[in-house]
Amino acid sequence: MYPNLSQLTTIVSPEILFWQEEVLKQYGSDETEDFCFPPHVVAKPTEVSQIVALLQFANQHQIPVTPIGARTGLSGGALSVHGGIGLSMEKMNRILHIDTDNLQVTVEPGVITQVLQDEVAKHGLFYPVDPSSKGSCSIGGNVAENAGGARAVKYGVTKDFVLNVEVVLPDGSVHWTGANTLKNATGYNLTQLMVGSEGTLGVITKIVLKLIPAVSNQILMLVPFYKMEEACQAVAAIFKAGIVPSALEFMEKDALDWSIQHLQEDASLVKDNHQAHLLIELDGNDQDYLMKQAEALMPVLEAFSIDEILFADTEESKNSLWKLRRKVAEAVKSNSVYKEEDTVVPRFALPELLLGVKSIGKKYGFQSVCYGHAGDGNLHINIVKGNLSEEAWQNEVPKGIHEIMELTVRLGGTLSGEHGIGWVQKNYMPIAFSPLTLQLMKGIKKVFDPNGIMNPGKVFPDEGL
Repeated sequence: MYPNLSQLTTIVSPEILFWQEEVLKQYGSDETEDFCFPPHVVAKPTEVSQIVALLQFANQHQIPVTPIGARTGLSGGALSVHGGIGLSMEKMNRILHIDTDNLQVTVEPGVITQVLQDEVAKHGLFYPVDPSSKGSCSIGGNVAENAGGARAVKYGVTKDFVLNVEVVLPDGSVHWTGANTLKNATGYNLTQLMVGSEGTLGVITKIVLKLIPAVSNQILMLVPFYKMEEACQAVAAIFKAGIVPSALEFMEKDALDWSIQHLQEDASLVKDNHQAHLLIELDGNDQDYLMKQAEALMPVLEAFSIDEILFADTEESKNSLWKLRRKVAEAVKSNSVYKEEDTVVPRFALPELLLGVKSIGKKYGFQSVCYGHAGDGNLHINIVKGNLSEEAWQNEVPKGIHEIMELTVRLGGTLSGEHGIGWVQKNYMPIAFSPLTLQLMKGIKKVFDPNGIMNPGKVFPDEGL
């Protein structure tokens, strides 16, 4: 144990500190593979002053601090790989103010995303960012990872809705990074610097988010394709036709099959000769205009080899289709330990990325299950351990992942669209960035966190790589 940790009981209430082995183990894991890195103590603060005290103490004694959200992450960002203090933000979960005049909301980081969406909906407002784990992930975690989700294709990702944040820096000082305005050209954009910083610069304690008026109508359809590369090709064709869906999701056959089995749904939805499906949503307030958009979509889709399109004509059927999509990752995990890569490329390059992933999988002997936010060019690649030996899993699979990352960057893409870099992707960073760019990032880290206590071991590659 780090020295002096017992002194924490003298600076904050002992009631917010947890030392029990089962608690440490619980907070040492997220949804990343089967990793477990327990902190030496878990702290669950309820107010900013407690975070200030904890960070001042940790900074003085150079004790690592790992901010922990709802532990739904897939890059190991919340894992206490160097022990120290696991700082869970779950108790700071209040919606502080819904500003219906300016269409803004101020929240604490522990607020669950769907809870926020449901609450603002009561006021006729909409927070569109909706990761698949929206029922359990937190706003603070969304900000830390710059989360996206299905509707990012039309509305944007977390960064597009964050106006301002309150942050506690490692020395215990408390700062607001910007202003609660839609435009701000005053100095460096520290707000956007905090978004996606993965807890490496400070602890976010309040967040001001932009809202939009609620949308009243949606059309949802499931489109089966006989060739998975054509499903990817159709994505760019849809946008080139001037149609902007509110969601455009890709699922290869295994992804949908596994989700159906996991949820015990009707398996007849997927035929043996369906290689992939697109889940397409159109939304808006004018139903007639939506119908015209759907009609315009038909000839675009019919230019490809597709089977009969399923239209969800009730709220129940819409919810059922969305549930199948949102549960894919959970279904894959119920079958096997897996590594999830969060690649993103320009939309037109999506077919080449998909075929390349399958080719690399054959080369290194692993199975991949692919799905994701095709409208953004964001492909989630689940590499399944299955019957692979531990030697192959630890040594051969990473070589394949390295080639996938090289392919992604070669196609004009990058390593992560919405899951962050965290612990598991950090050593691939030199594929995407030059040594100078990485050095600039490290310089920013040094300014904010000179003693290196904030979420150490994340984002930056190991020395020598």
